[in-house]
Amino acid sequence: MKVHEYQAKQILAEFGVPVPNGRVARTPGEARAIAEELGGKVVVKAQIHAGGRGKGGGVKLANSVDEAERVASQIIGMQLVTHQTGPQGQRVKAVLVEEQMQVERELYLAVLIDGAAGRPIMMASAAGGMEIEEVASRTPEAIHRVTIDPVSGFMPHLARELCFALDLTGDHMKQATKLMTALYDAFIAKDASLAEINPLVVTADGRVLALDAKMNFDDNALFRHPEIEALRDKDEEDPTEVEAAEKGISNFIKLDGDIGCLVNGAGLAMATMDSIKLAGGEPANFLDIATANDVQRVVDALMIIAADPNVKAILVNIFGGMARVDVIAEGIIRAQQQMQKTIPVVARLAGTNVEEGERLIRESGLPVIRAEELGDAAKKAVEAARAA
Repeated sequence: MKVHEYQAKQILAEFGVPVPNGRVARTPGEARAIAEELGGKVVVKAQIHAGGRGKGGGVKLANSVDEAERVASQIIGMQLVTHQTGPQGQRVKAVLVEEQMQVERELYLAVLIDGAAGRPIMMASAAGGMEIEEVASRTPEAIHRVTIDPVSGFMPHLARELCFALDLTGDHMKQATKLMTALYDAFIAKDASLAEINPLVVTADGRVLALDAKMNFDDNALFRHPEIEALRDKDEEDPTEVEAAEKGISNFIKLDGDIGCLVNGAGLAMATMDSIKLAGGEPANFLDIATANDVQRVVDALMIIAADPNVKAILVNIFGGMARVDVIAEGIIRAQQQMQKTIPVVARLAGTNVEEGERLIRESGLPVIRAEELGDAAKKAVEAARAA
């Protein structure tokens, strides 16, 4: 789960991370009032779940309250297009109005989970303000990492190591050490998957603070954090993924291909997508239906897949586990009967009650394309998509 910049800053500030003074505004009039409180010279920043806002015209400086109101009226309601939103863009509903800062240096700082190490790491770079992916690609040596023992936590010597790498000394080092510790504390306490400050700035008056902030949270831990879940903005999420979650299909991610996937098990779902690509096709989604011994849940999943106008074929891959094949088969039959358009369905079914599932499909008379092995199923799905 993602949150807006202003929400991330509120969370980090609670743990002691210094951030600029500012508040969120949803109308130009509110932006004007906030600018008056801050002395007139402010920056107005679009609040959407995407980077590259400045390049898209979503971040503007204002040197008076009148100018703050004017630029806020330009940003609020705009369809902001960035490299992360895609060509359709994202509608801006609110702006963050903050005091302008005299910046001397821009740095990068983040905490995330290193899957290989199985531990949190803190990353820092002197190339702040840039896309970290670009920095990693062009100058990987510019990114410095420290691995954090989850038992002992973020120790001072780790902060010093990063500060030396960033050429932060004296009082700047003291401030940065305190900020890094607070960032890590927020990351752990809120079950975040990412806590990023880009840029982390050193100001002309000697302060070290978070000029921008981004936080992502582990969906599986949200039951522990109702205060975080309350910050969710569904308008910023893919509507298909929102619908899937509301229907109890939490493991669904929309992709750009034309072959829909319904699979039991995350690992098998990944293998299924790989097999589709190996056969020359592109998956339209990731969907792990898990142990779906509920016909309606299978129907809902297939109808969500079928609603994607890009989908030309659907591959159902059920193998082993506790999922009942007869329930899956009944779901396939009902979904095909309800679909508004004819979409070829390729089914590779193996597991509990497979004989009953085979009988149901056979007696339904529906044109379900059968496959015995995953490679064969992927090949048939690609052929069906191309034929469609």
